[in-house]
Amino acid sequence: MNPTPVRTAPPRPVGRRPLASAALRLNLDPLRGALFALMVMAVSRLHQYHPFVARLRPLLLLVAFTGLYAFLNPGKIAAENLRLKPPRLVMAIAIWACLSAPFGISLGGSAKYILDEFSKAILLCLILMVAIRNPRDLLTIIWGYVIGCAVLSYFSLFVFGMKKSADSDVARLQGGMATFDANDVGLVLLIGLALSLLTFQVSQKHGKLVSGFTILGIGGALARSGSRGAFVGLVALGIGLLFMLRSIPITKRLGFMFATVFAIAIAAPPGYWDQMKTIASPTKDYNWDAPDGRRAVAERGLGYMLGYPIFGLGINNFWRAECFMSEKVANRIVGKGIRCTPPHNSYLQAGAETGIPGFFLWTTMVFTGITGANRLRKRLPRAWERGDPEQRFLYLASMYLPLAMVSFAVTSFFLTFAWVDMVYMVTAMITGLYASVAAKLPNLQPGISQALQRGRMAKRGGRPLPSAP
Repeated sequence: MNPTPVRTAPPRPVGRRPLASAALRLNLDPLRGALFALMVMAVSRLHQYHPFVARLRPLLLLVAFTGLYAFLNPGKIAAENLRLKPPRLVMAIAIWACLSAPFGISLGGSAKYILDEFSKAILLCLILMVAIRNPRDLLTIIWGYVIGCAVLSYFSLFVFGMKKSADSDVARLQGGMATFDANDVGLVLLIGLALSLLTFQVSQKHGKLVSGFTILGIGGALARSGSRGAFVGLVALGIGLLFMLRSIPITKRLGFMFATVFAIAIAAPPGYWDQMKTIASPTKDYNWDAPDGRRAVAERGLGYMLGYPIFGLGINNFWRAECFMSEKVANRIVGKGIRCTPPHNSYLQAGAETGIPGFFLWTTMVFTGITGANRLRKRLPRAWERGDPEQRFLYLASMYLPLAMVSFAVTSFFLTFAWVDMVYMVTAMITGLYASVAAKLPNLQPGISQALQRGRMAKRGGRPLPSAP
C-alpha cells in the first residue's frame, strides 16, 4: 500500500516581501477611536471654525472620556510604558513647570496657564503613551495626526484668507485661523509631512491616495503660510530625508521632495521666493536691529534666564517680563505703548520661563527623541524592512518619527511652542514605538524591556508576564 503523498507549499521567492497584499489595520476600539478623533481635532482645530461645536468643548469631552475609559478598563492600556525614559522626561518637565510658578514673577498667571492649557497637553501625552500597546495602536494615532493635517491643509488652501502684513509685500495666511497663526501652521504641517511619508510607505491603494494628497496639500499650505521658519524646517526635513533614510531608494526620497516642492511652486503667492531669499541676509531684516526683533528679544530672554537661573520667570510669564521688567519699560516714551513680545523661540521660552534645569529637561526630551529612535533602528533586524506588515511598519517608523522630531526641533527655533501639545504628541508616538518593538523583541533594548517587564510584574502582583508571544 503506497503512502499518501505529502503536499508541500512552493518555496517563497527570496527577497519578496511576505504578505505583500496585507496591510496593517487601524485599531478603532472605543479608546483608540476616541484618541484618533482627538488627534484630528487637536491638529486641525476643526471645531474652532464652528462656534456651536466649539461651545460643546469636544476636546475636553474626548479627553475626559479617554481618561475615564482607561481608568475603568486597565487591561486596555499599557501603564508600564510610563516607566520608559520619554514619559519620565515629560513628567519631570510638568513637575518643574509647576514648581516654577510660585518662584516666578506671576503665580496667578502661571497657575492659570497650567490649568487652562499646559495640563491638557501633558494629560493628552500621557494618555497616548499608555494607549499605544502595539503597532496597530501606533499606526492609528499617526493616522489621526495625518488626517488632522489633511483638514488643516484644506482650510489653508480653500478657506483661510490671504493678506499682506504691514512689514511685508507678500500676501500670506491671515485672520480667521482659530488657534494657529501662519507660522504655527508651518510647524504643525511639517511634522505631518514626515508622518504622511510614513503612512504613504505602509499603506495600500486608498491609504496611499490619502497620504499623497495630504503631502501635496501640505506643500501648498506651506507656501500660503509665507513662513520663513517653516521654509528652513522644510530644508532640514529634506536633508534628513536624504541622509537619515538611506535604506529608502533615492528615487523615492527625491520623489517625495519633488512632490512637496512642486506643490509649493504651484501655490506660492507673488513675492514668496523673494521673501525666502531674505533668509540669507539676516542683517538686512527688521529682526536684526528692531527693539522687538528676534535678536533683541533673544538677548533679553538670555538675561531673564541668567537672572532667574533655577526656576525661571514662571511658565507663560515671558510676555509679562517684556511689559513690566524689561529695558523697554525703563526707556519707555510717555504716550507710546509697549509690545508684550513672546519669545519667538521655543528653546529660549523653556530656559527663560523654567530656568536652566527646565531648559535641560526640555531639550533632552526633544533631542533624545531623535537620537534614541535612530539608535533603535540600527539595532532592528534588517529583514524587518521586507518583513510582515507589523515588522515593516516598525522599521519605517523608526526612521520617520525621528524625522518628524527633526522638523519640530528646527522649526520651533523660530516659534513659541515649548508648551504646545505637538512636541508631546511626537514624544508619545516615539514612546509607543519603543513599547511596540520591545513587545516583539524583548532582548533588543535591555533597558526598555526591563522597565516594561517591571511594570508588567507590578500589574500582575509580582508575577512575571511574558513580553512577547
